Amino acid sequence: MPLRNSKIPSDTVHHPLFARFYARFSVKAERTAGVAAHRAELLAGLSGRVIEIGAGNGLNFAHCPATVSEVVAVEPERTLRQLAVRSAMRAPVPVDVVPGTAEALPVRSGTFDAAVASLVLCTVRDLPEALAEIRRVLRPGGELRFFEHGLGQGHAMAATQRALDRTVWPLLFGGCHTARDTLSAIEAAGFELGTYRRLNVPEGGLRLPSSPCVLGTARRPDRPMTP
Repeated sequence: MPLRNSKIPSDTVHHPLFARFYARFSVKAERTAGVAAHRAELLAGLSGRVIEIGAGNGLNFAHCPATVSEVVAVEPERTLRQLAVRSAMRAPVPVDVVPGTAEALPVRSGTFDAAVASLVLCTVRDLPEALAEIRRVLRPGGELRFFEHGLGQGHAMAATQRALDRTVWPLLFGGCHTARDTLSAIEAAGFELGTYRRLNVPEGGLRLPSSPCVLGTARRPDRPMTP
């Protein structure tokens, strides 16, 4: 499939230290924080052509159902992309790992049945632009599956998240912003929200600024977005 010209170099996202930390931490969290079960829930029932935004080290690939005909996995960080390629070789469905950013996806418009955003919208540089790109590449009626960090519902947690986002958290954790209101951003981008649920990761124990999450679905409407 011909790639769309991107204005953003493929390796402008470069966090080698964080990438190595994330590769170790994420594998451990699959088991100890219950993330593997959330990934399985996120991908259950997917079919057709799927694009994954910010595939990281490819931990979602193992959960893709056989009804998925192809996954195009976009990952801008070089170290994580190399790990994703290894994961793709073990995946139960065909996976093509490509460089690119969420704000300039290197694929044609309207060519995917579903998009997956998993613990990545917190790190993109321009959330509205990234969601506009996801909407662009989905066919009318296509589905967005999301499992994302989000703004905590309690005042104390939300205040802590906002303070950390303005200071050290993005520097320490590869550009992550814990206080983004993902649901509102998805609606503002022209998606119709489907079912979703709020959860904490991990479910029990100490609550971290990154613990509040939301897991759910949204749909690109068949009709054009009104100005």
